[in-house]
Amino acid sequence: MFRRRSANADLVDPDQVAADSSEDQASQPRPGWTAPKGAPTPKRSEAHANRRQPYQAPTDRKAAAKQSRQRTQQDRVRRNEALQRGEDWALPPKDRGPVRALARDVVDSRRGLGEYYMLMVVVLLVLLFLPGANTKIIADVVVLALLLVIVAEGWFVGRKVKQLAAERYPSQSTRGVTMYTLMRGISMRRMRVPKPRVNRGDKI
Repeated sequence: MFRRRSANADLVDPDQVAADSSEDQASQPRPGWTAPKGAPTPKRSEAHANRRQPYQAPTDRKAAAKQSRQRTQQDRVRRNEALQRGEDWALPPKDRGPVRALARDVVDSRRGLGEYYMLMVVVLLVLLFLPGANTKIIADVVVLALLLVIVAEGWFVGRKVKQLAAERYPSQSTRGVTMYTLMRGISMRRMRVPKPRVNRGDKI
């Protein structure tokens, strides 16, 4: 009636039984679990670490100085290219804003006498060094007439820019725009910065 317990039953460790049970449960696939295809799926931290390329600081001062010069040169080239294109962030304060951009477009869309000012000045300087009183008098008169024409032209263009700015950008200030158009107008077209973005004859 009473059966005798075996010696092996007394030697079973309860902790070992619990551990085996846990391993069996862990080995069973969870709902929604997908078996790996030949290789274990990397952890998210490992994937980020593989994609990330940390900055390697130079080990000596000479390499650090060279790297700094390269970065400075690249920034200078990028800023100069943006300046030539007329991007607002790269422009000096006097060239920023929609009104100044409008003034540049108006000046660049027309052919004015002012853009030949430098060439005329060179010719007049040559005439001043030639012998003869009559030559110097003629050169002085031509210089004065040229200056009057350029100032009148700058005033006319500046007035036109102010009228367009009042229609398109009523909240923007037009202070100093006449002098701005005058100074751009006396610059040769190929030497203007930012470079013209409109052609001669375009309607602004």
